[in-house]
Amino acid sequence: MSEQGPDNEQLERFDLAVEEARPKLKEPPLYRVVLINDDYTPMEFVVDILESIFGMERTRATQVMLEVHTKGKGVCGVYNFEIAETKVAQVMSIAQQHQHPLLCEMEES
Repeated sequence: MSEQGPDNEQLERFDLAVEEARPKLKEPPLYRVVLINDDYTPMEFVVDILESIFGMERTRATQVMLEVHTKGKGVCGVYNFEIAETKVAQVMSIAQQHQHPLLCEMEES
């Protein structure tokens, strides 16, 4: 070594690459928002809910409504917990305001 200190080549030879370990981030769980069929809520009301709350186009909303009607339930979307919880609350509130027994739930995806 010279009195001026080590040169770049010497530093590179002895320099250890010390990199902090990055924490592994776990993706938050996702939740499906599901409508449950009943015999009283009008199909048109369900389509309107799917369009207004879930932002579906009319054709897609009609497909989901028919899935709810024929299979007993249908998935409206998949969201993180807070958004899914909010959408369920919105659906239930609007259904209650219109006196429809429409049920909406969230289930872990």
